[in-house]
Amino acid sequence: MEDRIRSNNPRSFRANKNLYFMMAPFLIIFFTFTILPVLTSIFFSFTNWNVLQPPIFLGLENYRRLFLDDPQFMQAIRNTFHFAVIIGPVGYLLSFLMAWVINELTPKLRAFFTIVFYAPSIGGGTFMVFGFLFSPDPHGWFNAFLLNLGVIDSPILFNQDPVWMRTVVIIVSLWMSLGFGFLSFVAGLQTIDRTQYEAGAIDGIRSRWQELWYITLPNMKPQMMFGAILSITGSLGIGAVPAALMGMPSPGYATHTLDNHLNDFGSIRMEMGYASAIAVFMFVLMIGANALVQKFIRIVGT
Repeated sequence: MEDRIRSNNPRSFRANKNLYFMMAPFLIIFFTFTILPVLTSIFFSFTNWNVLQPPIFLGLENYRRLFLDDPQFMQAIRNTFHFAVIIGPVGYLLSFLMAWVINELTPKLRAFFTIVFYAPSIGGGTFMVFGFLFSPDPHGWFNAFLLNLGVIDSPILFNQDPVWMRTVVIIVSLWMSLGFGFLSFVAGLQTIDRTQYEAGAIDGIRSRWQELWYITLPNMKPQMMFGAILSITGSLGIGAVPAALMGMPSPGYATHTLDNHLNDFGSIRMEMGYASAIAVFMFVLMIGANALVQKFIRIVGT
């Protein structure tokens, strides 16, 4: 009780001013590059603004146009959810399974495979490699391989057939999803006390799956939560892969996502007010999805 009264005392700020001073650089950067952009996006979403001229207040016109007069936006929502329901859960499970398998290797092999699986998420060369692999001409690696085997008679049009376009985007996105979430799982597995596994063996745990369920997962709740947030945010914010491999916009808007729609109006058409409305919608969508995932993980963990 006494500690609570002391913490609510205005003088406590002066007593801890050194701590607040050390926190100040992070708080300033966080406010400038995170909080302030969100607030300005919300403001500009109610305006017509082309960057060159002062914004004109429109009220809810941008949101009315978004949901009632923009068929490409509705197509982008469908495509985004189509990708998210596959890339999010599957990428999350693959990241954990790869980390779990790699954790059983020797330290040198573990370091090597960690780099191998993490590198695609930060290397721009990944797009070039997959561009050659799924090139629609007969000299593309995948087409050339199938043509030589006689499996197909003509090249597969990976960048024109909607089914193949979505399939390629999902494959590349899953490969690139082994990023920060994967690293957090590897780090979390390294922090588990090995004596818990010895104690579990004494208490009757006999298989690796039982170790995973009763020891590994309960010890990795923070990393699992962090990985889930990154997976949801990454899957709903997918845009770089479709734009790099299928063009911007993609043929027939087959792989057009919310992120692509945002870049279209914000970076190409310079309709910043309308683009801000799209950004606000994506922000609310991600916040809601993250809240649901966190609630689900808490329920499963209890």
